[in-house]
Amino acid sequence: MGRKSPSQGTPATAVLAAAGVPFVLHPYTHDPSVASYGEEATEALGIAPEMVFKTLMVEVEGRLAVGVVPVSGSLDLKAFAAALGAKKAAMADPAAAQRRTGYVLGGISPLGQRQASPTVIDGSALALRTMLVSGGRRGLDIELAPADLIRLTSAVTAGIGTGTP
Repeated sequence: MGRKSPSQGTPATAVLAAAGVPFVLHPYTHDPSVASYGEEATEALGIAPEMVFKTLMVEVEGRLAVGVVPVSGSLDLKAFAAALGAKKAAMADPAAAQRRTGYVLGGISPLGQRQASPTVIDGSALALRTMLVSGGRRGLDIELAPADLIRLTSAVTAGIGTGTP
């Protein structure tokens, strides 16, 4: 665990290596024509969808925040806002999300973002031994323990996913 080739290094993997957190890289071949990056990862890697999480940038009362939910469902914006003590939330402008994080859409990791943002991880992660999130580029996922992701992102957990088992 934790071994990577220089070509797979990203700000996300650098954060994990610096923190001494065990992780496994799961590279796969990205198809640019795919509609859902998360579903592509689950199919390419052959991993249960409830273990693979997508990272979404959300605007909450004029500031950006991070939502991490299973790819098998979607983000409940009302629950997300409530988890941060706000009344409403909306999906962030894609260009603003990319500027804020330093990552491209489909490769936004909750780790190693250019500017840290408040983070909420769906509570379903707590039942898992490990979970997968984007590794910081399309075609790369990182597997790690939910507790490590929560600690490194200073995240709170809440029921923010919908349509998940």
